[in-house]
Amino acid sequence: MNAADVIEIRRLRVLTHIGVPELERANAQALFITLRMVPKHGFADLADDLSRTLDYALVAEQITALAAARPRHLIETLALDIAEYLLAEHAVARVAVTVEKSILPNTECVAVHLERG
Repeated sequence: MNAADVIEIRRLRVLTHIGVPELERANAQALFITLRMVPKHGFADLADDLSRTLDYALVAEQITALAAARPRHLIETLALDIAEYLLAEHAVARVAVTVEKSILPNTECVAVHLERG
Protein backbone atom coordinates (compact mmCIF):
# COMPACT_ATOMS: atom_id res chain seq x y z
CA MET A 1 0.00 0.00 0.00
CA ASN A 2 1.55 3.25 -1.09
CA ALA A 3 -1.19 5.63 0.00
CA ALA A 4 -0.35 8.18 2.67
CA ASP A 5 -3.76 8.11 4.36
CA VAL A 6 -4.51 4.78 6.04
CA ILE A 7 -6.92 3.74 8.77
CA GLU A 8 -5.71 0.66 10.61
CA ILE A 9 -7.43 -1.67 13.04
CA ARG A 10 -4.80 -3.91 14.66
CA ARG A 11 -5.41 -7.41 15.95
CA LEU A 12 -9.18 -7.31 16.29
CA ARG A 13 -10.07 -10.45 18.25
CA VAL A 14 -12.89 -12.42 16.62
CA LEU A 15 -14.44 -15.79 17.39
CA THR A 16 -15.18 -18.16 14.54
CA HIS A 17 -15.51 -21.84 13.67
CA ILE A 18 -12.57 -22.51 11.39
CA GLY A 19 -10.26 -25.37 10.46
CA VAL A 20 -9.94 -28.27 8.08
CA PRO A 21 -10.92 -31.16 10.36
CA GLU A 22 -14.53 -31.13 11.54
CA LEU A 23 -13.33 -31.56 15.12
CA GLU A 24 -11.30 -28.33 14.86
CA ARG A 25 -14.39 -26.43 13.64
CA ALA A 26 -16.58 -27.82 16.44
CA ASN A 27 -15.69 -25.06 18.90
CA ALA A 28 -15.23 -21.37 18.23
CA GLN A 29 -11.61 -20.24 18.08
CA ALA A 30 -10.12 -16.80 18.58
CA LEU A 31 -8.38 -15.27 15.58
CA PHE A 32 -6.79 -11.86 15.23
CA ILE A 33 -7.61 -9.64 12.25
CA THR A 34 -5.58 -6.61 11.20
CA LEU A 35 -7.11 -4.24 8.64
CA ARG A 36 -5.34 -1.47 6.74
CA MET A 37 -7.90 0.58 4.83
CA VAL A 38 -7.19 3.38 2.37
CA PRO A 39 -10.25 5.64 2.29
CA LYS A 40 -11.52 6.82 -1.10
CA HIS A 41 -11.11 10.37 0.17
CA GLY A 42 -7.93 11.52 1.87
CA PHE A 43 -7.78 12.91 5.37
CA ALA A 44 -7.45 16.46 4.02
CA ASP A 45 -10.97 16.14 2.58
CA LEU A 46 -12.56 15.29 5.94
CA ALA A 47 -12.79 18.85 7.28
CA ASP A 48 -12.75 17.36 10.79
CA ASP A 49 -16.26 15.95 10.11
CA LEU A 50 -16.90 12.52 11.61
CA SER A 51 -19.56 11.70 9.02
CA ARG A 52 -16.97 11.97 6.21
CA THR A 53 -14.60 9.32 7.52
CA LEU A 54 -14.70 5.56 7.91
CA ASP A 55 -16.56 4.50 11.05
CA TYR A 56 -13.96 2.09 12.41
CA ALA A 57 -16.12 1.06 15.38
CA LEU A 58 -18.79 -0.05 12.89
CA VAL A 59 -16.17 -1.81 10.75
CA ALA A 60 -14.90 -3.74 13.79
CA GLU A 61 -18.45 -4.75 14.71
CA GLN A 62 -19.23 -5.87 11.14
CA ILE A 63 -16.03 -7.88 10.75
CA THR A 64 -16.63 -9.59 14.10
CA ALA A 65 -20.12 -10.57 12.88
CA LEU A 66 -18.85 -11.66 9.46
CA ALA A 67 -16.24 -13.95 11.03
CA ALA A 68 -18.86 -15.56 13.27
CA ALA A 69 -21.54 -15.86 10.57
CA ARG A 70 -20.49 -19.22 9.17
CA PRO A 71 -17.85 -21.91 9.55
CA ARG A 72 -14.90 -21.96 7.14
CA HIS A 73 -12.07 -24.36 6.47
CA LEU A 74 -9.36 -21.80 5.65
CA ILE A 75 -8.18 -18.53 7.13
CA GLU A 76 -7.41 -17.56 3.53
CA THR A 77 -11.15 -17.71 2.78
CA LEU A 78 -11.96 -15.53 5.76
CA ALA A 79 -9.36 -12.94 4.68
CA LEU A 80 -10.89 -12.81 1.19
CA ASP A 81 -14.45 -12.56 2.56
CA ILE A 82 -13.39 -9.63 4.74
CA ALA A 83 -11.65 -7.77 1.90
CA GLU A 84 -14.58 -8.21 -0.47
CA TYR A 85 -17.02 -7.06 2.19
CA LEU A 86 -15.07 -3.91 3.03
CA LEU A 87 -14.65 -2.91 -0.62
CA ALA A 88 -18.35 -3.46 -1.31
CA GLU A 89 -19.81 -1.86 1.81
CA HIS A 90 -17.46 0.99 2.72
CA ALA A 91 -15.81 3.93 0.98
CA VAL A 92 -12.37 2.33 0.81
CA ALA A 93 -10.18 2.35 -2.27
CA ARG A 94 -7.83 -0.36 -1.04
CA VAL A 95 -7.70 -2.79 1.85
CA ALA A 96 -5.09 -5.10 3.33
CA VAL A 97 -6.24 -7.93 5.59
CA THR A 98 -4.10 -10.10 7.86
CA VAL A 99 -5.63 -13.06 9.69
CA GLU A 100 -3.65 -14.70 12.52
CA LYS A 101 -4.38 -18.11 13.98
CA SER A 102 -2.56 -19.82 16.84
CA ILE A 103 -2.43 -23.37 15.60
CA LEU A 104 1.14 -24.69 15.24
CA PRO A 105 3.26 -25.67 18.22
CA ASN A 106 6.39 -23.61 18.81
CA THR A 107 5.06 -20.65 16.82
CA GLU A 108 3.35 -17.43 17.79
CA CYS A 109 0.84 -17.87 14.98
CA VAL A 110 0.20 -18.68 11.37
CA ALA A 111 -0.88 -15.64 9.36
CA VAL A 112 -2.20 -14.94 5.89
CA HIS A 113 -2.14 -11.50 4.29
CA LEU A 114 -3.85 -10.15 1.20
CA GLU A 115 -4.40 -6.78 -0.42
CA ARG A 116 -7.26 -5.82 -2.70
CA GLY A 117 -8.49 -2.63 -4.28
